[in-house]
Amino acid sequence: MFLRRLKHNAFIKFVAFMMKFVPGTTYLLFAGEGSSRQLCKHIGYKGLKKVLVVTDKPLMELGIAQQAMAGLAEAGVEAVVFDAVLPDPTYSIVAAGKALYQQEGCDGILAIGGGSSIDAAKVMGVTISHAGEPQDFVGFGKVTGAIPPFYAIPTTSGTGSEATMGAVISDDVTHEKDIISGGSMLPLAACLDAELITGLPPHITAATGIDALTHAVEAYISVWDRGDCMEKSAAAVTLIFDKLPTAYSNGADLAARDAMAQAAYMAGQAINQVNVGNVHAIAHQLGAFYGVPHGLANAMVMPHVLDLSLEPVRQRLGQLAGLIGLNTAEEFIAAIRKLNETVGIGSRIEKMDRADFPTIIQRALTEADGYPVPYMMTENDVQGVLEKLL
Repeated sequence: MFLRRLKHNAFIKFVAFMMKFVPGTTYLLFAGEGSSRQLCKHIGYKGLKKVLVVTDKPLMELGIAQQAMAGLAEAGVEAVVFDAVLPDPTYSIVAAGKALYQQEGCDGILAIGGGSSIDAAKVMGVTISHAGEPQDFVGFGKVTGAIPPFYAIPTTSGTGSEATMGAVISDDVTHEKDIISGGSMLPLAACLDAELITGLPPHITAATGIDALTHAVEAYISVWDRGDCMEKSAAAVTLIFDKLPTAYSNGADLAARDAMAQAAYMAGQAINQVNVGNVHAIAHQLGAFYGVPHGLANAMVMPHVLDLSLEPVRQRLGQLAGLIGLNTAEEFIAAIRKLNETVGIGSRIEKMDRADFPTIIQRALTEADGYPVPYMMTENDVQGVLEKLL
């Protein structure tokens, strides 16, 4: 453990030093009613003629994707639709999208959907503009050049991928989740159009909402404090506790939907500055091994991980508690559990198998060691979290 801690501290300090030389990120956001049409017109204004629209079949069948990209035709931009994205997109999906982009002679990419579509589109952009296989770019800082002009219209309020420079992509065989990150992967512009989100089912509203909360909390308790990550995280936490129950119970409430979209975006901006942490390190493995949707996995894991991390983050969790009318870190963790319960998040994963635990534990620890976490988990810590989810 001593050597792990030494290596982790050295790595985090090195990355923090190198990040001082990284140019600041620039966000262009269209928000409010009709903002998707505004974004599409902006794409035409920037001179694009044919864009690859990366989305999924359910959004096409519901007509949401068509609604989101309606402004493209008005702007004189042709849309080539790639709707083969699945949850936890894989490298083969990325390859298929790249092939269609090149076959049709596209000059830009527009992602419409949740984190899966946006992340897949980002990696497509990397493979289109960089030589080599996408696996060559796993990690941080390996994407050194520009990708094709890339824009995003999120249809969920959770992943914050529309505000980050990273993407999570899965191996087709092992289902292991890889992270690819680079400054050019940040969308040139995004929009938050609550009208596109009103039809989101309650269970997805819940899982994506707690996903955004996880981003906000992990950014707030990170050992790094860069830019305005603390302010963005705090604002997101306040909005989510206030508006997620309403968005869950009444999906047609535009004010609640708009607030959740804003919260997810700000939480995404926060993790774009300081990354995520131990919750994600475990949740990613639950998705890889058991197909647990990412937001749901984060929701179930977060209270247990915060219990483990309580002492080093007590002060900051206490500050978050104050934002929602509570007093202590313990009360804040209890409030997360209560919110999970309110929006129907369970606490058990039925198909877990203890035989998988050794591999899950090692992968979780390896991933966590690359994050600026306030508490370094042990094998017993991860084992304990997994046992509580059985």
